Amino acid sequence: MRVLSKVTFFVLLGLDIFIFSAISYLDNSLSEKYKVKKGDVLSFDTPIPITAEYKCARLSESGVSREIGEEFNVGLKAFGIIPFSTVSVEVVDEMYVAVLGTPFGMKLYTDGVLVIDVTNVQTESGVVKPAETAGIKKGDYILSADGNEVHTNEELSAVVAASGGNKIKFVIKRAGKRKTVFCKPEKSSETGDYKIGLWVRDSSAGIGTLTFYSPMTGVVCGLGHGVCDEDTGELLSLDTGEIVKAEIISVEKGASGSPGQLKGKFTYTTLGSIDKNSENGVYSLLKGKISLSDLTEIALKNEVKDGAAQMLCTIDGGTPQLYDCKIKKRGSAYMASTQNLTVTVTDKELLEKTGGIVQGMSGSPIIQNGKIVGAITHVLVDDPTTGYAIFAENMLETAQSVASGNKLKDAS
Repeated sequence: MRVLSKVTFFVLLGLDIFIFSAISYLDNSLSEKYKVKKGDVLSFDTPIPITAEYKCARLSESGVSREIGEEFNVGLKAFGIIPFSTVSVEVVDEMYVAVLGTPFGMKLYTDGVLVIDVTNVQTESGVVKPAETAGIKKGDYILSADGNEVHTNEELSAVVAASGGNKIKFVIKRAGKRKTVFCKPEKSSETGDYKIGLWVRDSSAGIGTLTFYSPMTGVVCGLGHGVCDEDTGELLSLDTGEIVKAEIISVEKGASGSPGQLKGKFTYTTLGSIDKNSENGVYSLLKGKISLSDLTEIALKNEVKDGAAQMLCTIDGGTPQLYDCKIKKRGSAYMASTQNLTVTVTDKELLEKTGGIVQGMSGSPIIQNGKIVGAITHVLVDDPTTGYAIFAENMLETAQSVASGNKLKDAS
């Protein structure tokens, strides 16, 4: 009896540990909100079977009968018997976009001037650090100097040069909040000019790939990741920005430890201003013209499957082409707003020409089973055949927020 009791104890203990681990895994793998089309079943692509129940009906077995636009909560059960969570479900209509995969250029102007480095000033009395002493840090945005708005490097330099060594009142922005600081310029023994010890940047430019145009919102989007400053690594706070058409003129092949890049030229055909630079990409209300193909349905997150897919990108001129790849959902796919998938290039032609994923391909649409499931965002530096991608559904949600925000501005 004692032997049997010990065996039973360890079996039950092992079962408890397994169930606890399974529930913990599911809690960290599932989203708090799902979308589902009317008539479809609500399914979850997890190694542990899950059933979703609403008013005693299993939505994983019968189609959702609620009307488009309705939201409701459903209970989740692991193995069909162990309740562990509740998630929100929204019934949506089929969502269609014009898939692009074409190159575009970005011209960006920061909100004020961005501090990219704080340096020393050599004076007759020795080395001083006026900006650092004033509390100005790398990553700050200088918005104004002595009451005058600062938009360019030249405007900031002119204010400092004319100061005569008197303190300057700066309004800076740090982490989205404004702050006032006072900085006393010092005369450089090297140039004879007054300086405060800063390197700043007022603009940036680059090449990327457009993902899709949403006729429903009027928004075109690309990149799949935000535009960050190369020195600070922070998301650029923009004053103005513009996207233009571009053409690819050459490819620098990627290799382990050295990511390649697409080199292109701007055609200066404006598509629109950049209305949002977010971690999910850049978004613009389309003002120019884009050649649109047939519309393609966006796959919901829970429709995306691990396995074969194709990426649409342009590596020569301005015409996109499909290339084979494999995708896999990351463990945190449903919890993150970006980098939801890993992408591995399997196409021999693309590997031969580019080595895999290179800079400039960010935003390239990923197609699976006739639907757009995501877009390329990053390449792994040590393995250019592999990178990350964002769910297309996440990009569409951001496009919808951009459109809604502009509608509110128009109405005010």
